[in-house]
Amino acid sequence: MNMGNSSTVTEFFLVGLSKYPELQLLLFTLCLIMYVIILLGNSLLIVIIILDSRLHTPMYFFLRNLSFLDIFYTSSTIPPMLIIVKSERKSISFMGCALQMVVSLGLGSTECVLLAMMAYDRYVAICNPLRYPIIMHRVLYVHMAAWSWITGCLNSLVQTVMAMILPFCGNNVIDHLTCEVLALLKLVCADISMNVFIMTVAGIIILVIPLLLIFISYVFILSSILRINSAEGRKKAFSTCSAHLTVVILFYGSALFMYMKPKSKDTKVSDEIIGMSYGVVTPMMNPIIYSLRNKEVKEAVKKVLSRHLRLWKI
Repeated sequence: MNMGNSSTVTEFFLVGLSKYPELQLLLFTLCLIMYVIILLGNSLLIVIIILDSRLHTPMYFFLRNLSFLDIFYTSSTIPPMLIIVKSERKSISFMGCALQMVVSLGLGSTECVLLAMMAYDRYVAICNPLRYPIIMHRVLYVHMAAWSWITGCLNSLVQTVMAMILPFCGNNVIDHLTCEVLALLKLVCADISMNVFIMTVAGIIILVIPLLLIFISYVFILSSILRINSAEGRKKAFSTCSAHLTVVILFYGSALFMYMKPKSKDTKVSDEIIGMSYGVVTPMMNPIIYSLRNKEVKEAVKKVLSRHLRLWKI
C-alpha cells in the first residue's frame, strides 16, 4: 500500500477497526440505521418549519440551520464510511480525502458555534421575554447564523490546507474510518507543531469559548426558571433544559476529548467510537431533543398532515 515518496501519494487507505471485523459489522448496522433516522428527522423538521408560518421565528431559523448542518455533515462521512467498510479495497483518493475533511470539519465547526448562538437566543427568550422581539430582530439572528458558518468554514479551510500540504513520505494508511485531520497528521513525516498550535487555538475558539457561553446562558436560564411560580412549569422547563444540556455535553465533551487531549501516534478503538458520538449520535438526537418534543412542532406536524389528507381526499 505504501508509495515511494510524498509526491506519489495519490490515495489513502482507511483501515480503521479492520482488526475487529465483528465490531465493524456492528458499527455498519448501527450507523446505517442512525443515518436513516438523521435524514428523516432533520428533513421532516426542515419541511415543517418552512411550511408553517408560526415557526418563522429566530429559534426555528437556527434549528433549520442545525438540521441542514446535520444532514450534510453526516452525509459527508457516513455513506463513504459504509462503502469503505464493505469494500475490499478500502481506499479514497487524495482529493477525495481533502474534500471529505474540509466539508466534515467545516460543518462540525459551524455546529459548535451555532449551538452557542442558539443558547443565547434561548437566554434572551426566557430571561428577557418582553424585549425578545426587539433584541432578536432579523438582521441580528441572520448575522449570527452567517458568522457561525464563516467561522466554521475558515477553521476547516485553514486546518485542511495546512494538513494536506505536508509531506507524507509514502505513508498512506489511515488508521481511521474517515479522513479525519487527527488521523491524517499521524502519517506526516515532518514537524507538525504549527498544525498542533493552530488546532489548539481553533479548539479554544470553536469548542471552549462556545461551551462556556452555553453554560453561562443556561445558568441565567435556570435561575429564571427557579422563579417560575408553577411547579408544572418549572418541571417542564427543567426537562427541556436538561435534554438540551445532555446533547451539548455529549457533543462538546467528545469533541474536546478528541481535539484537546495530548496527541499520540496510535489510534485507539475508543477514539473512533468517541468520534462517532459527535459525528452520528448527536445529529440523530438533535431533531428529537430540540424540536420533535416541542409542542409547537407537534401542532405544526398535525396541521400539515391534516391539510395534505384533505387534499388527498379531494
